[in-house]
Amino acid sequence: MKLLIECSSKENLYTNKTDGIILPLEGFSVESKCFFSMTEIKDIKDKSSCMVFVKVNKNFMNEEIDDLKKVLQELDDCGVDGVFFYDLAVLEIKNELNLQLPLVWNQTHMVNNYKTCDYYYSKGVSYALVGKEITLEEIKEIVQNSHISVMVEVVSKPSVAFSKRKLITHYYQDLGKVKKNDMIIHERGTNQDYELFENQDGTSFFLDIVTNGTSVIKDLFDIDTPFIIMREYGLENIFSQLIQDTMNYISNGCNDSSYVEKYKMIGDSTNFFFRKTIYKVKKNG
Repeated sequence: MKLLIECSSKENLYTNKTDGIILPLEGFSVESKCFFSMTEIKDIKDKSSCMVFVKVNKNFMNEEIDDLKKVLQELDDCGVDGVFFYDLAVLEIKNELNLQLPLVWNQTHMVNNYKTCDYYYSKGVSYALVGKEITLEEIKEIVQNSHISVMVEVVSKPSVAFSKRKLITHYYQDLGKVKKNDMIIHERGTNQDYELFENQDGTSFFLDIVTNGTSVIKDLFDIDTPFIIMREYGLENIFSQLIQDTMNYISNGCNDSSYVEKYKMIGDSTNFFFRKTIYKVKKNG
């Protein structure tokens, strides 16, 4: 099992502490707070001994395809270890240009069963980041039955939605106030708070509570899950120590019970790891 991390700033990338890092490419990725230019990514790749994955996970318009082709060719040339993608144009271009670029299927809610994972594997996709809405048991089923290499996000403020619209800009314009780049909203139906973050590509929605999946790492380790992911958002004060302790925990076979006990301080939200998503038909009236 390897640990991948995504940082919330460029101040410290922890490249000497972890197995790999995830870098969102500026102008080509969404649902992140920190973005990197192609020049920065190449420099980090050249100087780092850890694995380097790049996010290219936005939906692309027709007029962006030529730029997307150039970007994927550059990433292929510099030898990054993988590219997270949402738009199937990325897979199409990889095959069209005969690129060696390893791809990570990152279509959020759709990555939820091993048969579809195997379909993408048959099309040349190397990895799959499973959806955040499925249970630990469902994740185990994918890991144990699919040929694809599975990634599981275990600690993060989960990204839950994205809109190409500038929702925060419009909100402050309607109020006649000075715009901010982020805000917290409360959703009455679920009684949940969500953090909104806006950039040039649109508005990202994050659940405003950290999912603490440290307790499931041992289960994932025991079935040889290839990768787990941690994101720094909301954990800036403890993230460096969390990385170090998690790397030690994995290297010792996840047998140190004090690790899970220590990181109960992150909180008790385990999101959907132990809670099934049940859809019910609501009758009119």
